[in-house]
Amino acid sequence: MWQSYLNGLLVALGLIMAIGTQNAFVLAQSLRREHHLPVAALCVVCDALLVAAGVFGLATVLAQNPLLLAVARWGGAAFLLWYGTLALRRAFSTQSLEQGGNLKVRSLRAVMLSALAVTLLNPHVYLDTVLLIGSLGAQQTEPGAYVAGAASASFLWFATLALGAAWLAPWLARPATWRLLDLVVAVMMFSVAYQLISAP
Repeated sequence: MWQSYLNGLLVALGLIMAIGTQNAFVLAQSLRREHHLPVAALCVVCDALLVAAGVFGLATVLAQNPLLLAVARWGGAAFLLWYGTLALRRAFSTQSLEQGGNLKVRSLRAVMLSALAVTLLNPHVYLDTVLLIGSLGAQQTEPGAYVAGAASASFLWFATLALGAAWLAPWLARPATWRLLDLVVAVMMFSVAYQLISAP
């Protein structure tokens, strides 16, 4: 159970820590203190639902087809190795999180609709949460624990962005911070890929 939980936690953390539109949106809202807590909560709920749909939807299909299970296993391992390699490349490049200019304070409804759009209209969310995290979770001995681990990772990350944005802002603007995060991401991805490859 705990191994499945840890796998879900590590995979999800590795995928959501990279600089992306959703992270940039949540961080920007948090820095402005503009409905940042509801936005973070929405992102966590969306991630958890998408991961659960991927895990439990693919679990049945994979269980009935050993060929699909093998494809998911080796395809997932290949993707993790590729993603880890990209993270290593980012770690040795110059990057920082750019914030937009000052915006007028918007209503909760407008901000939440924007957050939904950033989350659900991004094709990477389906690749990461439904297909990749979901297919990996379908192979776990305890899929429910895996989903809980992935949801925990989402909660930890977005809570950190929402609650610690003002404190983190000076560090998040530094390329060195994101280099370190990308190195951690690479280690996580390579670790889970190794587990998939070495599994009997």
